[in-house]
Amino acid sequence: MTDRMPVLFLGHGSPMNAIEDNEYRRSWQSLGAEFGTSRPRPKMILCVSAHWLTHGWWVTGMDKPRTIHDFGGFPPELFAQQYPAPGSPTMAKAISAGIAQPAVGLDTKWGLDHGTWSVLKPMFPKADIPVVQLSMDYSHPPSEHYALGKELKKLREQGVLIVGSGNIVHNLRAARREVANNQAYSWAAEFDGTIAAQIEKGDLAALANFEKMGQVAQMAHPTYDHFLPLLYTAGAVDAKEPVKFFNDKYQLASISMRSVVWG
Repeated sequence: MTDRMPVLFLGHGSPMNAIEDNEYRRSWQSLGAEFGTSRPRPKMILCVSAHWLTHGWWVTGMDKPRTIHDFGGFPPELFAQQYPAPGSPTMAKAISAGIAQPAVGLDTKWGLDHGTWSVLKPMFPKADIPVVQLSMDYSHPPSEHYALGKELKKLREQGVLIVGSGNIVHNLRAARREVANNQAYSWAAEFDGTIAAQIEKGDLAALANFEKMGQVAQMAHPTYDHFLPLLYTAGAVDAKEPVKFFNDKYQLASISMRSVVWG
């Protein structure tokens, strides 16, 4: 085993995936079980979630980040979920100090939103690995998010597992609950396939140009908050690193659950 951590992009989809016994949750459990056996155990997890958009960039710097239930209309069982992983103020300060551009401030109010805990709880159910979240400034162009991902790459050598949590296709306005699982709109399949091909070729910088796909990109992401975490993870890897896809299916015809492991 090498001490260098892999990089993960996880399509999180519905928050219910965190508690339902489905293939997505089971795959997260299986992936988590690899750490400490076939992969080194992380010393810390840095998660970039689609659900923390801010002015400027911030990293959580508290000892005990709260579990945030940032959704509505779901059963009480989901709201009862807690993920009491510790934070890491020391590492948060080091991350903030180690990134010259853009400035990354320290936050003590946010916590862990469902983009983070819904995937980490199945992976690391003991909640005994420190977790910090990095926010995203949505007002900046995609290329700057990719560039910040490059700044995070060095953390992998320090035992930090970088996790991006979003979706390669995410259009809730077009969601169809009546369709069978893994059916998708043609535009969803086209966008997902194009992005997957770029990842397979190692053409990672091209991911930041996704808006050039025009109407297909607009349909795949009416807002692209769920796509941005992919750019952070792509920035944190080398183009020739081994890459593996899993959960390459769809929910509600308009959400791609495709997930990626580099390294």
